Amino acid sequence: MKQKARAHIFIEGRVQGVFFRENTRQKADELGIFGWVRNLPDGRVEIVFEGKKQKIEETIKWLKQGPKFAKVEKVNTKWEKPKDEFQNFEIRCNGNF
Repeated sequence: MKQKARAHIFIEGRVQGVFFRENTRQKADELGIFGWVRNLPDGRVEIVFEGKKQKIEETIKWLKQGPKFAKVEKVNTKWEKPKDEFQNFEIRCNGNF
């Protein structure tokens, strides 16, 4: 059985207003990863992934480049114990920005 994992990620750079969240959702759906992505007021993007560790690692590698118009400067990843709390991958909005 493949190892399940959970990653909590913060992306810095030009990552808002460049379809980063939508492209991340598409990549997660493509690879069968669950969780969420959202913009933060300070300009970063926050992501939580759960799924097969290999698929999450593949997605993190993609995040380092990001979508076409993004300029990723930093990717901070914290590995956590999976909680099995997600059934899909969603874009979350705070409504503040």
